[in-house]
Amino acid sequence: MHITQDIRYVGVNDHDIDLFEGQYIVPNGMAYNSYVILDDKIAVMDTVDQNFGKEWLENLSEALNGRRPDYLVIQHMEPDHSANISSFLEVYPDAVIVGNVQTFKMMDQFYHIGEKAQRKVVANNEELNLGTHTLQFIFAPMVHWPEVMVTYDEKDKVLFSADGFGKFGALDADEDWACEARRYYIGIVGKYGVQVQNLLKAAAALDIEVICPLHGPVLTENLEYYLDKYNTWSSYGVESEGVMIAYTSVYGNTKEAALLLAKKLEDKGCPKVVVADLAREDMAECVEDAFRYGTLILATTTYNGEIFPFMKTFIDHLTERNYQKRTVGFIENGTWAPTAKRVMAGMLEKSKELTYLTNSATIRSALNEESKKAIEAMASEIISLG
Repeated sequence: MHITQDIRYVGVNDHDIDLFEGQYIVPNGMAYNSYVILDDKIAVMDTVDQNFGKEWLENLSEALNGRRPDYLVIQHMEPDHSANISSFLEVYPDAVIVGNVQTFKMMDQFYHIGEKAQRKVVANNEELNLGTHTLQFIFAPMVHWPEVMVTYDEKDKVLFSADGFGKFGALDADEDWACEARRYYIGIVGKYGVQVQNLLKAAAALDIEVICPLHGPVLTENLEYYLDKYNTWSSYGVESEGVMIAYTSVYGNTKEAALLLAKKLEDKGCPKVVVADLAREDMAECVEDAFRYGTLILATTTYNGEIFPFMKTFIDHLTERNYQKRTVGFIENGTWAPTAKRVMAGMLEKSKELTYLTNSATIRSALNEESKKAIEAMASEIISLG
């Protein structure tokens, strides 16, 4: 695939994978992207997952058309992008590996490259001239590993963005970008909003016409849309007006309360209500929705003096990713000693800029008139907040 006249796509699609990074469901597979810049000197941008080394080297050979690469640029050392460095060196031993100090430290830890490779250690904002193309290396530490850097090609105005602007799904998957890009970002990069904001500021100084990520499609049109999404996600802004109700339920009574609140909100004109059973739905999608909407209601049972395990896991996922700038409400259920609200609130204590609903609901085993009135009050308060 031609990205520009001089830049070729040589990546691969993975339809065999079931869990990305051992935890994220990827029903439409994954793409591991790699690119080659053909100039007086040739630079290859990253490798691919270890299971696709042969296919990648064949793609690369076809794009090279008999030529040999001068450089292999490693922007990110996660093995889904770096695992074929040794295989590359076996075929192209004269090529120079380009990375930063942290890159080579990790490379030696992962692959024990030793003296097999010629190395070029670059500094932040250092440039590498290929002929008509000049590459500028921009460090992006903790987006989302410490060695990450992105690369800007001044001639074709292309940003090779490492894991930034990536998404789940193979390139031949016919699916909307935003949903799987959001789930990818929140799950994998979401903790590092400050660092992503720093990268966006650096990118704002560049004239970018094409974004080439390490996962997902090459972005060539409406770049403002993708940049705006990343700005919202990384600043923890509210992307969509609406309410997410996340619940766990043992015997169905807490579920009934969650559904009752959802109906009352819909009846009062709430623009969007998402209800998620944390025990049965994809946890990553639930986390995604918690970050997407402005209001989150947590409904769970008291369990062994604390809260139901799936709710505890859910809140842990939120706080690990710096959940903030949202309105939060609680529904708790407990037959003899309800403690769920206190436990949930305690787990969120370190989260920044959370506003809590004045009204909450406590259920004693099953809904009654008093708890139904409490849920009505919660719905009215949520609507009044706009």
